[in-house]
Amino acid sequence: MPKTKIDPWDFHDIEDYRNLFSEFGIGSFEKFRSKLSMNRYIRRGIIFGHRDFDRIMDAIENKKPFVMMTGLMPSGRFHFGHKMVADQIVFYQKMGADIFVCSADIEAYCVRGISLEIAREIAINEYLVNYVALGLNLNKTNFWFQSNYVVPYYRFRDMLSKRVTLNELKGIYGDISPGKIISVLTQSADILHPQLEEFGGPKPTIVPVGADQDPHIRLTRDLAIRFQSEFRLMQPSATYHKFMRGLQGGKMSSSDPKSYIALSDKPKGAIKKIMNAKTGGRATVDEQRDMGGVPERCTVYDLLFYHLIDNDKELMNIYEECKSGELICGECKAKCVDIMIKFLDKHQKRMEKAKTLVNEYLSKNGYN
Repeated sequence: MPKTKIDPWDFHDIEDYRNLFSEFGIGSFEKFRSKLSMNRYIRRGIIFGHRDFDRIMDAIENKKPFVMMTGLMPSGRFHFGHKMVADQIVFYQKMGADIFVCSADIEAYCVRGISLEIAREIAINEYLVNYVALGLNLNKTNFWFQSNYVVPYYRFRDMLSKRVTLNELKGIYGDISPGKIISVLTQSADILHPQLEEFGGPKPTIVPVGADQDPHIRLTRDLAIRFQSEFRLMQPSATYHKFMRGLQGGKMSSSDPKSYIALSDKPKGAIKKIMNAKTGGRATVDEQRDMGGVPERCTVYDLLFYHLIDNDKELMNIYEECKSGELICGECKAKCVDIMIKFLDKHQKRMEKAKTLVNEYLSKNGYN
């Protein structure tokens, strides 16, 4: 039995991601790093694992059709933890992928108790607006709400239930409610339906996820095999990225505003969160100068590492200055604040322009 617990609905800290290779059969992403080094998440090992990425790499290199599919959970404000997936969507769109993005409003309703109206508002104003501000071309994106889509999708979702058993779902997820069963089947349909004939037929599909979503990926890959004779489905591929810690340590969660910086946060609020963030510093300045800090434990360094500094040499200088004691936490926080405020200022100006583009897209596609 695997020692590492991963649950799509209940966060468990993963101490060593390498354990997922042997325990769950996830492959190391190492061999793709040099080919895709232009991507910061890949270059820095944040994207650490995969299932069947070779076929996606082949599609990219040979300019073959492929799909990138992801879902958004409309449960709260869009923060830097969510930005990781948004950046990957934009990256794959630039690599030539046909982009499919769904709002998991049915799952939000069934599992999290969020009304469809509120889920819709969050999906539009928090997610789509930020996606566009970060570079997504909505006019080349297939977007839908799980609650309001097309007949072939719903027919396919219902058909999936024929080849999965309740005992199998219990074995994968443990305690599972009717609402979670609906969510699981709907998510499998989200991932697989771009391969239906109505959407262009079978093609490689990449799904970027956190490690906690692997149970969904494994079930969906199994269902693709079980329905090959009827739909000629290819097993979807997946990449796995590391979790970004919350600013207080532990989970970064939309339900805990102190754990994250939202991309719509006002500068004053963002500064306060950074200045109160957990670091890898010592008890006193003298100890820090003498012993050095521990950037691996620092959530401020995480912000720089994951998002705010793209230049590897600049980042390494900060890392080494911290380790040597030359840079103390207050100085590092001030540096992070400066970069963060500049980022938020530019991004929020783009958000204002993005709102118009999103409204135009929704109107054109019958969602307004």
